[in-house]
Amino acid sequence: MIEFNNIKKSFGDKSVLNDVSHVMQTGMCNLIIGTSGSGKTVLQKCLVGLFEPDEGEIRYDGRSFTEMNNEERKNLRQQIGMLFQGSALFDSMTVEQNIMFPLDMFTTQHFSEKLKRVNEVLDRVNLKEVNQKYPAELSGGMKKRVGIARAIVLNPRYLFCDEPNSGLDPQTSMVIDKLILDITKEFNMTTVINTHDMNSVMEIGENILYLYDGQKEWSGNNQEIIFSKNDRLNGFIFASEFLQDAKDMRMLEARGKIADDRDMDEMLK
Repeated sequence: MIEFNNIKKSFGDKSVLNDVSHVMQTGMCNLIIGTSGSGKTVLQKCLVGLFEPDEGEIRYDGRSFTEMNNEERKNLRQQIGMLFQGSALFDSMTVEQNIMFPLDMFTTQHFSEKLKRVNEVLDRVNLKEVNQKYPAELSGGMKKRVGIARAIVLNPRYLFCDEPNSGLDPQTSMVIDKLILDITKEFNMTTVINTHDMNSVMEIGENILYLYDGQKEWSGNNQEIIFSKNDRLNGFIFASEFLQDAKDMRMLEARGKIADDRDMDEMLK
C-alpha cells in the first residue's frame, strides 16, 4: 500500500499539485487519470522520489518515504519496478542484457542464477527465444513486455507504469492490460498506472484517482465511474458520442443485473 497525504508541488510560481491525498491499494491496479497538465506525471515522480514534494507525506506500507535518508530510499527503490512510457530499453543491449541490468546493479548473483531469473520473467510475459534480439528487432508490444519483464525481475512489491499502452494498437493494449493485471494479482503488488487509455480505465481500473488542475477531483473504481455525476470527470471520460453510448449501455447492463439479482432474491425467499 502507498499512502500519500496533502501533497503539494510547485515549480516557480506555478502550482502543479495542490493538497492531493489518496491510498494506492495492495494487489490492485491503481490508476491515475486526468488531462495533460493535470499533474499525473508530477505526482508519480513524487511517489518514487524523482521530485520532492513541497509539502505532504508519502508512506510505503507505513514507512515514511518522505523522511527516509538516501540509503533508506536506495533500499526501498530495490522493491520498486518501473515500466516507462517508451519502454526505455537500451538499444545497444540484447533483450537478455536489458532484463539482467537490474540484477547486475543490485545483486551479487552468479551469471547462471541471473540468466535463470531472466528466462523466468521472459516466460511469464509470454516471450521465448528473444534473448539475443535487440530492441530494434522487436514490435511495440514485444518491447512493452520486455519492459515489464525488466520491471519485475527483482520481485518488486511496487510497480509503476507510465502510459503502458502508449503507441500500441487496441488489441495489443488489451494484452498489456491483462498482463499487468495478472502480474499484480499473482505477486500481490501495489501497481500504480498513469494512463489516458479509457479502455484501461474500464477494464482494469480497480482504484482510480482523477486529477483536475492539480487537485483530487474524484476517486472510485471502474464500476462507480459509470454512474458518476461529476461533470468534469464525465466530460473527460465520455468526451465522444461513441463513449457516451458505451456508458449508457454499461449503465443499462448494470441496472439489469441489479434487477435480476433482486428478482432472484425474491424467488429464494
